[in-house]
Amino acid sequence: MDAGAQDTDGRLGRPHTRIEGPDKVTGRALYSSDLTGPDRDTAHAALVTSTIARGRITGFDLAAAERVPGLLRIFTHRDFAGAVAPVKHLMAGGYANSSHRPLDSDAVAYAGQIVALVVAESQGAAEAAAGAVKVAYAEEPAAGGFDAPGAETVRLADLKPHHADIARGDAEAGFRDAALRVEARYATPVQHHNPIELFTTRAAWDGERLTVHEPTRYVGAVQHGLAAQLGLDPAQVRVVAGLIGGHFGSKFALSQHTALVALAARHLGRPVSLVPSRRQCFTIANYRPESRHRIRLGADRTGRFTALVHEAETVTSRFDPFVMEGAEVTASLYACPNIRTEERAVRVDRNTPGPMRAPPEVPFLFALESAVDEMAVALGMDPIALRRLNDTAVDPVSGKPFSTRPLMACFDAGAKAFGWSRRVPRPGAMRDGPWRVGLGCATSVRPTKIAAATLRVRLGPDGAAEVACAHHEIGNGITTLLAMGAADGLGVPVERVTVRLGDTDLPAAGISGGSSTTTSLMSALALGCRQIRESLAQAATGQGGRLAGRDPGSLRLAGDRLAAPDGAGIALGEVVDPEGVETVAEFVPEGGDREKALAGLRQGQIGLALGGGGKAVSWGFGAQFAEVHVHAETGEIRVARLTGAFAAGRILNPLTARSQLTGGMIWGLGSALLEETVVDGGAYRNSDLAEYLVPTAADAPEVEALLVPDPDDQVDALGLKGLGELGIIGVNAAIANAIHHATGRRIRSLPIRLEDVA
Repeated sequence: MDAGAQDTDGRLGRPHTRIEGPDKVTGRALYSSDLTGPDRDTAHAALVTSTIARGRITGFDLAAAERVPGLLRIFTHRDFAGAVAPVKHLMAGGYANSSHRPLDSDAVAYAGQIVALVVAESQGAAEAAAGAVKVAYAEEPAAGGFDAPGAETVRLADLKPHHADIARGDAEAGFRDAALRVEARYATPVQHHNPIELFTTRAAWDGERLTVHEPTRYVGAVQHGLAAQLGLDPAQVRVVAGLIGGHFGSKFALSQHTALVALAARHLGRPVSLVPSRRQCFTIANYRPESRHRIRLGADRTGRFTALVHEAETVTSRFDPFVMEGAEVTASLYACPNIRTEERAVRVDRNTPGPMRAPPEVPFLFALESAVDEMAVALGMDPIALRRLNDTAVDPVSGKPFSTRPLMACFDAGAKAFGWSRRVPRPGAMRDGPWRVGLGCATSVRPTKIAAATLRVRLGPDGAAEVACAHHEIGNGITTLLAMGAADGLGVPVERVTVRLGDTDLPAAGISGGSSTTTSLMSALALGCRQIRESLAQAATGQGGRLAGRDPGSLRLAGDRLAAPDGAGIALGEVVDPEGVETVAEFVPEGGDREKALAGLRQGQIGLALGGGGKAVSWGFGAQFAEVHVHAETGEIRVARLTGAFAAGRILNPLTARSQLTGGMIWGLGSALLEETVVDGGAYRNSDLAEYLVPTAADAPEVEALLVPDPDDQVDALGLKGLGELGIIGVNAAIANAIHHATGRRIRSLPIRLEDVA
């Protein structure tokens, strides 16, 4: 049966509003912290976190806390030392967002580390008791960041066995002999995700079976990691992650506090719910670490690049090898015969960083795309023309072709919509009264990721369908895409499709990250729908079937009927028993080891692979444009317009796609002008939304996201690339480049503030 022949009102490629949207906007949606059960049953927890960055706990004064009415128990390392087995970081072959185990000893490894868990009858009582706990410390010197005494710099290739710095040609000679050279240093700050929903956990035991409700983007890692920590069989652990109120990378894997809440629930013999404070979320979860970059870019007099050297340093913790390497993207972006990269990690006394939407591309491409703009100025060349001259159909590092390369199509579409042709090249030449006007642009790129996935598809005799998978609805619209895909693949109205997600009792799925959710799950869904159609067609055309003798591939599934081209048809109930027909599709990306990939998936291993099956380099592309106004007297910076044009393979729902992209572009504005976590002595000093600045509605400019056609039959069977990450990438560089165009000042460190241009 041909999927393209199905009759449905939920066709992929057409705009469709979010299925879960009404519940979210009316308050009916339930999140993990809403699922507390009967008030008389669930106890409530609060955290006590360290006020020093490094040292040892020498004692507790619990007298005041123990007088708080409703207090049940205060747990410290004296209760839980040795109770939690070690588990490695997810990126090091384990399951955790950090291998550090709080409450395992009296040692303090960083400021904000959990040093006690307080449980009471109510949330208010737990927080009051936690606030009354007094902790005595023996403080030791701590290295809080770059250049601090005691910070340890190591080559990334020595820290991560799979990493290799890039060397192609002779980059030093190519740079030395270049007709024009740009050599500059760039820096990006610490940033925190600040999702609306906090990092909550509810743990409940039923005998030896543990159920955890937690907003995570990888239920499999939480299940297997928690089982390893507590000495359980993974089958004894159920993890449920319903709707997630944002994560953008931070709800990464197994959290440090989850096992503590589970242990407290077992000790007390009742469910325990933890809702940490916003300030505590800065240290019990991950963050984007600060980075420093040295770019050396050489070109001949026509503007062709002759050398690129990208050296980068990124902060990480003492205890984990997690670093987001990103120079492999900058090295492959433009044609260049001589390339060298070197990445280093700086180990300090802070919590482990983690992914933050478009993890390496946001800081690494800020550096490269700023340097490319500097080269355009040095050449007296239009920045788009310089990128066009150095565009390439072949990855200069691997020598493999790009599966598609619509970068310049994005620049052409974006430039036309943005009005780039009105740009006066000379910096400071464009004015609007007292405002200096600048126009800037930058490239957005993201490698396509895909992973193995299993997914159950069921079709009932009445034409109602169900899609079930352990994957997560993180707010990206995958619930709607799965309903649309099932409607397309099974020939039923989208309203008759039920989608169940976020539960380890459902078929296993991998991490929701790297823009891999759509590529992986929709591939599994297409496989499952095909299997059901083939099963029904065989039953209908087999010996004795009402449609016997007809070609099974010619049958069309529409609603609750199977129809043949000659007009004959039968009701689904004649070939489907009352329980319905179902299949569990097992999808593995092209070129992958099927048994290994599926085994890893079921064991909670991350398993992300690059799209293209190793034959081609498959990326999503975009072009970012920014119009910035800078007041000539005060230096006030206003972003008046953002325009982005993006090509990311087949677009399944243009409505949610544009929503993802415009949201990312506004976040990119925040990355350029507002967001910075201030680090002082290893502690975060602005860990709340009063002082950690994010864009508000008043900051949001006119934003336009264009979708550029990008048919790609090499990336995967459905031509999907994923686009969630693309929207934020390059916005910071486009704004910085626009500020230079407006003022003539080159700002190489983020965020850009009034004092930088005044």
